[in-house]
Amino acid sequence: MEIVPRDHDRVLDIRLVSHGYARQSGVVTELWAHALTWAEVDPLRHPFELDEDSAKELAGAIAPLLPSADAAEEERWRSLVPVTEFLVNRYGRWACGWNWSVGEGDTDGGVVGAWCCAVDSVTTPDATAPLVVAAMLEWRGWLEDLAERFPALAPPSTVSSVDPWHWERACTRLVTVVADRTQAESGWYGHGMQVLGWFLAYNGIGEDRAREIVESAVGGRFGSWIAPDVAVVDAVSSRFAQALDEY
Repeated sequence: MEIVPRDHDRVLDIRLVSHGYARQSGVVTELWAHALTWAEVDPLRHPFELDEDSAKELAGAIAPLLPSADAAEEERWRSLVPVTEFLVNRYGRWACGWNWSVGEGDTDGGVVGAWCCAVDSVTTPDATAPLVVAAMLEWRGWLEDLAERFPALAPPSTVSSVDPWHWERACTRLVTVVADRTQAESGWYGHGMQVLGWFLAYNGIGEDRAREIVESAVGGRFGSWIAPDVAVVDAVSSRFAQALDEY
């Protein structure tokens, strides 16, 4: 697959090119939510507030970027790129996950329910713009939820040797909550693995090593359109803890 560079592109692992924007266009860019790191989405590093009046103002700024209701299907999809660029420029890279919807949407296997996809969600600009804002707020809420879960699941920092049970518990709970929020639909496990990597980053583990740990633990055990059963989650969590014990 040819990777066409643009100003905001960066080198990404080619294995990521299986879902969402890259799957449809052949381009892997920094606007692709699958590539987000914890440093880029951590709410503590990227404060954000949007009251009702500001939300209306934001929708008004987004509306001119959207196509008309009679635009062709492909044009509707392409119209989301300037919308995403606008949100990222205003709020930061975390905002590029605004349309990471559940199932086979614009970006495969996400958690956002307020937005379906460009084909179904884009109508008139005035009607579509508030949906964009609602979707971004839902995505932000998910990131804030994770920011609350991570410290609650983190191993205690007061002991010199961490009981593997802490890592197993964290993996089990995070996989379970991601499967629930994504409804275990198409490609859900991609975000599940990303969230596990974010949790490791929160705990001070480097991005490359975190990716190795997560890929080793999951090892193809998750699949699209099916929530993992208890035995599968237990096996993944055990391997996750074992890899961290060896780290």
